[in-house]
Amino acid sequence: MRDLLEQLLADQPLSESQAEQAFERIFRGEADDAQIAAILALMQRRQATVDELVGAARVMRRHAEGVSTEGLPAEARVLDTCGTGGTPKTFNISTAAAIIVAAAGRGRGVYVAKHGNRSRSGRGSAEVLATLGVNIDASPDVQAKCLRDVGVCFCFAIRHHPAAKYAAGVRKSLGVPTIFNLLGPLTNPAAAPRQLLGVFDRSRVEPMAEALVRLGAERAWIVHSDDGLDEIATSAPTFIAEVSDGDVTTRAFDPAELGIARSTLDQLRARDLDHAAAMIKKILNGNDDDGIRPARDITLLNAAAALVVTDVATDLAEGLSLAREAIADGSAQQTLQDLANASHAAP
Repeated sequence: MRDLLEQLLADQPLSESQAEQAFERIFRGEADDAQIAAILALMQRRQATVDELVGAARVMRRHAEGVSTEGLPAEARVLDTCGTGGTPKTFNISTAAAIIVAAAGRGRGVYVAKHGNRSRSGRGSAEVLATLGVNIDASPDVQAKCLRDVGVCFCFAIRHHPAAKYAAGVRKSLGVPTIFNLLGPLTNPAAAPRQLLGVFDRSRVEPMAEALVRLGAERAWIVHSDDGLDEIATSAPTFIAEVSDGDVTTRAFDPAELGIARSTLDQLRARDLDHAAAMIKKILNGNDDDGIRPARDITLLNAAAALVVTDVATDLAEGLSLAREAIADGSAQQTLQDLANASHAAP
């Protein structure tokens, strides 16, 4: 560890194998708090490289408690909609989109393993799903059954990455973003090879895409909006890096291309946890009030992107049509209820 720290102090990044060595020590509880803090701070000072992201993610994946995908069809396409967070606070867009994608993708080979955690705001994916009746503490066996039977499960990050506890105190004490904020979306417990991944900083979009390529992703969109969201925004254009067949391509997307009305960030914010849950219920129930329209539009847009990533839709326009249909026919609302019921059942 001393040699690795000296290298970082000399402003020399770690190779992939060196990053694996460092994080193996961390995840085994063999590094002390001072060493962990120094490594995290030194990496954050110049931002973690792709080598460092890949090396750390490989270790975190090895130490994770996984969710089995055994029993899924051979043609199954497992998706995650986990983002990094750390952006202007909105309601839980990726969580609502995950439910719609599972509903629209049922019978089409799509299964959603939604990775998520609590938030400092108290309104993360874990909190809002619990408020909506989902057992967020379900065992991996129950999660696997939810995935098979309902087409969606919630993977509570804190339960799947117990070895991360060795860095938890340091991260809390530092109080600033670190490489760990990027590792969550790279370490889905069901090893989802399809991802709609939002990041908190434009400069991290392409490195995350390159990391996913090296980690074996089949197809993914990594997104960041011009106004800072880790979503495909309706409030501003979004920069997208697409991973497909081992290649990365980039482009900008403006919701006006699809005739989607521009929203404001204020229209996408929830006052508190109950309000966030109520917004999701209204969206899934097909409520068409003017007040919920901006939240509905951004959810549908992100669901559409996920349907493209899973090869259900050929483009965003088709994805939007399928997402709207999943709400209109009641399957999105039913999928949430089925998930809540299945998450409380025995495996």
